[in-house]
Amino acid sequence: MKKLRGVAVGTGYFSQFQYEAWNRLEHVDIVAVSSRKKEKAQVICDTYGIANAYGSFEEMLETEKPDFVDIITPPETHTNFCNMAIKHGVDIICQKPLAPTYKESVALAKAVKNSNVRMMIHENFRFQPWHREIKKLLDKHVIGDKLHTINLRMRMGDGWQKDAYMNRQPYFREMPQLLIYETGVHFIDTFRYLIGDISQVYSKLKTLNSNIKGEDFAWVQIEFNNGVLGFIDANRFNENTADDPRLTFGSIWIEGNKGTIRLYDDGKITTQFLGEKENTHDYFYEKINFAGDCVYNTQEHFINCLRSGDAFETDVEAYLNNIIVQDAVYESNEKGLPVNVK
Repeated sequence: MKKLRGVAVGTGYFSQFQYEAWNRLEHVDIVAVSSRKKEKAQVICDTYGIANAYGSFEEMLETEKPDFVDIITPPETHTNFCNMAIKHGVDIICQKPLAPTYKESVALAKAVKNSNVRMMIHENFRFQPWHREIKKLLDKHVIGDKLHTINLRMRMGDGWQKDAYMNRQPYFREMPQLLIYETGVHFIDTFRYLIGDISQVYSKLKTLNSNIKGEDFAWVQIEFNNGVLGFIDANRFNENTADDPRLTFGSIWIEGNKGTIRLYDDGKITTQFLGEKENTHDYFYEKINFAGDCVYNTQEHFINCLRSGDAFETDVEAYLNNIIVQDAVYESNEKGLPVNVK
């Protein structure tokens, strides 16, 4: 099988997980990396055995003529980089958040639609192995054919310090919108993946750490089109007892007319049928790379769909629905009222 040639832009904290995962994917070669500071791109190249470093993104596209580009940069850069990739006819996998605003995201999706380029959003939470396994259980109606609720509880404990988010992602402290925009949208997508489309949200957001600008606490009540109710209880201030809070990023309970599925912070899944004891559900996952190797799983899906022509699960146009829900959460908090998702 012919190898696909990829390039990437971005050298920040999270990029390490993407470069490492690309190195393990068969029939794929990342042949170049670009960064505004070429020396940073060179460090990535030296670390991961990549051939060429560039200080110019467009020069890299013109010279390498890749099959695809991985955009691993902040959201304010995405429109520019994506438009350059479209100009050069290069398929795109791009980090979330997609763009700073819904309007910019729509314009980007339209530009892709009017081109011959395909684009997938690197939304990796739905590709975490426990969520994939839970989806299989739900599709088999293991806890019944009528779901009642889905509830998430997330406590990260990395946001209470004066230097919240530490050296890993210090720019979090300056973001005017934080928890929902940066982290909560992952769970909006995961909830939609597991349960279905969302019809209404009602939210309460707070900033618990006075040293940051954005919200770090969220209570979000969710109604789905199919009648299921959901709740997101999340904050990055308080701590939990998990050895690694960044493994699953939270615990999830899903209740149906025959019982309950539970996901614990350590990746354990259990089922409990009405009138019976809770039992552990056996499945396989590895604690490698990031959050159960979900970055690898996401990139593998992208490559498989490029080869097969199948639709991406997180196609850029489909992903706009997550942003609509995200914006409705902020609107609800501002108004103090439930907001219908249009």
